[in-house]
Amino acid sequence: MAATTQATAQEAIRAAGEMVERLRASTGLSRDEALGLFDDAFAGLGNAAAQASLLRNVHPSPEVRDAAERDEQEIDAFQTGLSLDRGLYEALSRVDLAGADPATRFLVEKSLRDFRRAGVDRDEATRERVRALRDELVRIGQEFGRNVRDDVKELRVDPAELAGLPEDWLRARPPGPDGKVTVTTDATDYVPVVTWAGSAALREQLWRLQRQRAHPANLEVLARMLSRRAELARLLGHATWAAYATEDKMIGGEAQAAAFVEKIADAAGDRMRRDHADLLARKRRDEPGAGSVDPWDSAFYSEKIKAERFGADARAARPYLEYRAVRDGILALTGLLFGVAYRRVEVPDAWHPEVEVFDVVEGDRALGRIWLDMHPREGKYKHFAQFTRVNGQAGRRLPEGVLVCNFPRPGEAPALLDLSEVRTLLHEFGHLLHHVLGGHTRWSAHSGVATEWDFVEAPSQLLEEWVRDPVVLRRFARHVETGQPIPEDLVRRLDASEEFGKGLTVRQQMFYAAVSLELHRRDPEGLDTTALVASLMERYTPFRHVPGTFFHESFGHLDGYSALYYTYMWSLVIAKDLFSPFQEEGLLTPAPARRYRRAVLEPGGSKPAAELVHDYLGRDASFAPFARWLSSGG
Repeated sequence: MAATTQATAQEAIRAAGEMVERLRASTGLSRDEALGLFDDAFAGLGNAAAQASLLRNVHPSPEVRDAAERDEQEIDAFQTGLSLDRGLYEALSRVDLAGADPATRFLVEKSLRDFRRAGVDRDEATRERVRALRDELVRIGQEFGRNVRDDVKELRVDPAELAGLPEDWLRARPPGPDGKVTVTTDATDYVPVVTWAGSAALREQLWRLQRQRAHPANLEVLARMLSRRAELARLLGHATWAAYATEDKMIGGEAQAAAFVEKIADAAGDRMRRDHADLLARKRRDEPGAGSVDPWDSAFYSEKIKAERFGADARAARPYLEYRAVRDGILALTGLLFGVAYRRVEVPDAWHPEVEVFDVVEGDRALGRIWLDMHPREGKYKHFAQFTRVNGQAGRRLPEGVLVCNFPRPGEAPALLDLSEVRTLLHEFGHLLHHVLGGHTRWSAHSGVATEWDFVEAPSQLLEEWVRDPVVLRRFARHVETGQPIPEDLVRRLDASEEFGKGLTVRQQMFYAAVSLELHRRDPEGLDTTALVASLMERYTPFRHVPGTFFHESFGHLDGYSALYYTYMWSLVIAKDLFSPFQEEGLLTPAPARRYRRAVLEPGGSKPAAELVHDYLGRDASFAPFARWLSSGG
């Protein structure tokens, strides 16, 4: 497998080099010939890099992961060289756009802009330094992610401390020979423990451990990352990396991003304070002298309030949400809405035996392929994400996408989920649909999830809405023993309970957004990142910083998203508006879903995201649906 990934990388580099050389050297090419060479060169590199990135994050063999990491570095270095190649830039500049269709014009204009943003028009010394910095930043990002992925901490816990955890969770973790249960910082352990464990001491201990992952290694790695990004931004004419990173996004710039963070934080402020007061009042019923709510108390007492105020215990839904039934239910739901079907395929050479593969079809037409790698294991990516395997192109290649998740693994006992995990699966499936349905554009550069970064999350956040509807859930949520559908009243009570804590959740997201942005707005020279993150936590959330914890060292979004975590909330504002036609016409009515598929998903990145939204809604996006959602319920 390692040799295969290396061969793929080297062949992509060789082929791209030949195509670029032909484009640079030729002056008599037609527009389609020139753009075909340009698009094909970068498509081959992109697909090879995507497969290397995937294997780096999922393959069970450390040797293969290491080889894939090296391949990814080699491809990225070659791509960086192309982005600084003046001959290639000038060849693209010569392409005559007279009479070109809008997507082709958008391809050329955006590509030329990206060349300039990369530094192609700088002097030779500057371009060489830019090249070195970009290559180094790839290695730094991989190191940062590897340190997080490989640092799984664990506790040996007396079973009595696990009182409150769901019975199915406890059955899946029998005590060892020493009579103790192993609990790790992986999400499948961490989230249930801090949500339901009655032992405050255990919740605190695991919460602290989770925020010590990759420490102290990533403290120095992050300092290098911030320093190199700041230097690169200055070389490219920007005062900060945040200014550079936001310039070509929907939001339009660093100042606008900072203003957006404050706008959302202010909008959620009063509600956050009410939520926190409710948490403290509930904690004082258990601890009459309590003067504050600690961060490891938040999820625990939120669940207490939801159960007592709304009669909604999230654990009650778990027997109705067996993993395989949920997976099949989401396949059936999305098939109904978007007019597709999923056909199981046996792929004997997948990277792990647990990987499931489905072809996506529409009648007799093949649309693409999806790969599901859904359960945790050693050395695997620790969160939930959609990875690209192949970017599609009309008439050339079918798109292939991969869900990489960490849901409980079915075994002798059923693997049960809670509604938040179902929501996560729907979210990631939204990305997968965008990749597959948008993978049939004329130009590969527009394929799939190729919009501005701050629109990327909107399609996935939109799909989350379906978890709130009892009619939708009752299609697949059936009791694991009796087969009875989940009670409609339970779903409505759980949905109502989700309104509690909305202010805290939004402000927590703004804390993450502020960390992401502010780390990249400051001078990194001598910056105490731990102190900055502590101050931001206390500014945006009601919780005090806990000495000896280092959230930012395992905040994986600092690698991929850099300064752009705000995009989750920016996209959510849009997603709430995109949901409006479904609210009016019905969640299981295919008509709005098919219009949405055609207007938003299928174009991929062939036009600006604001135009995609306008095409679907018939108007520009509005803040009003988000504001109504934020103020509703509770």
